[in-house]
Amino acid sequence: MAYPGSAEHSNLIAGLRALADFLEGNPQVPVPRQVDMLVFPSVSTDSEMRAEIDDIAKLIGAEIHDQTAEYGHYAVARKFGPVEYRALAVLARARASHGALMSYSKNVIPDSAEEV
Repeated sequence: MAYPGSAEHSNLIAGLRALADFLEGNPQVPVPRQVDMLVFPSVSTDSEMRAEIDDIAKLIGAEIHDQTAEYGHYAVARKFGPVEYRALAVLARARASHGALMSYSKNVIPDSAEEV
């Protein structure tokens, strides 16, 4: 798995703290109701991606959400109030289905680019 190294990890944490401090000091700045941090394992075999999500589940102390049958997703999440850390594997069937769907995207052209 090719996740950022320790320096990038530290930089991300520092950036999150700086953002929190900024928002706390500037309450007039609008914020969303919730924030999601989404992590994806590198695309590999379904079993390898599931194993990576299983490892993350152990690290964050959370249960797996197996949505393979419905969406082709295998995930784990942990909430910190309105902030969620989620690791998600999009399995082969779901990636193939999405690829097939998107293969038509250039063939569907709206009549107008104006807002309705």
